[in-house]
Amino acid sequence: MSNISFLVVHNRYRQPGGEDAVVRAEVDQLRACGHRVIRYTRDNSEIAGYGVARKAWLPLRATFNPQTYSAIRGLIARERPDIVHIHNFFPLISPAAHYAAKSTGVPVVQTLHNYRLVCPAATLYARGERCRQCCRNSAAGVWGACYRNSRLQTAGVSLMLQSHRVLDSWNRCIDAFFVPSEFCRDYFVGAGLPARKMHVQPNSLEYDPGCRTRRGDYALFVGRLSPEKGVLEMMRAWQQLPEVPLLVAGGGPLRAQLAQAAARTTGSVKLLGQLDAEQTLARMKGARFLVFPSRWYEPFGMALLEAAACGVPAIASRIGAVPELVADGQTGLLFDPDNFEELIARVRWAWSHPAAMDQMGNAARQLYLEKFTAEISYQALMSVCRALLK
Repeated sequence: MSNISFLVVHNRYRQPGGEDAVVRAEVDQLRACGHRVIRYTRDNSEIAGYGVARKAWLPLRATFNPQTYSAIRGLIARERPDIVHIHNFFPLISPAAHYAAKSTGVPVVQTLHNYRLVCPAATLYARGERCRQCCRNSAAGVWGACYRNSRLQTAGVSLMLQSHRVLDSWNRCIDAFFVPSEFCRDYFVGAGLPARKMHVQPNSLEYDPGCRTRRGDYALFVGRLSPEKGVLEMMRAWQQLPEVPLLVAGGGPLRAQLAQAAARTTGSVKLLGQLDAEQTLARMKGARFLVFPSRWYEPFGMALLEAAACGVPAIASRIGAVPELVADGQTGLLFDPDNFEELIARVRWAWSHPAAMDQMGNAARQLYLEKFTAEISYQALMSVCRALLK
């Protein structure tokens, strides 16, 4: 059934991240395998051009956007896809996409890249701590202003979530859910989504970057510079690691604060800013190991996947889906995300045992080939889609 056609629906982020890269990789893989792919996309950069009145209506449109409903129905009528695959729908597309697709009788699948269906902030992380208060009642986050530090904006997201929870929209309108890890599957089932509809489809890269050919001479962090990524704690740890050069690639709200912290590390830390994909892979292959200090429940970890594909071991937090990508002592080293003294000890050991880390890097590359290639991700998607079309 290689002629299955897809309508891929995605709301792009203002600052491109791992989720956008995953969607792009999947579309490329589908087309490479002979599938016709139609795309319906919106971009959050549109919001900057909105007037005051239009911005005021955004919370309601995030709950149900009638323009999206009409556009999706019209697109399906013209293009007649076999499957509608929805990725991010917040805030411009809205769950109107699910209702529009379902009304046409076309099977609807939804990839859950983060925790948006249960958490206004989508991270299960608020006020510097991991949080599950919204698991059963999404209004719980309003008082804490967990979305963009705004009670008003959090209330808008909570309205969307609570409305569709009452309407049972996710169960009624979605035929199958895809999640990137077993951890996510267990979490969403525990939060009330139907286990029979939940399927694991690991994220994949746009292409295999190939294994590095030499050992690096620095540690590397790649990711968004935000609190849940553990970057502030990492910088404090590096004040005790002057012997280990650290390169930090990425942008985000904590960049200025990190620049100040880097100035207190006797020159061992260098901020690279936001890099493109080619520059990131070049830095990855030049690293002795990746540092991945996340404090939130990581759904997957694209930087870990890129490192493994390059044959680079990781020192990573033992949290969320991370242990599914990093086998402690085999493909890298794990540490307690709340114990950064353990991070310091792990980094010192890794820096002083380069041969052992080289072996772990080779094992990480093998794990990537066995479990996380684009072909494996593609087959996970297709097996479910074929079953839906039967």
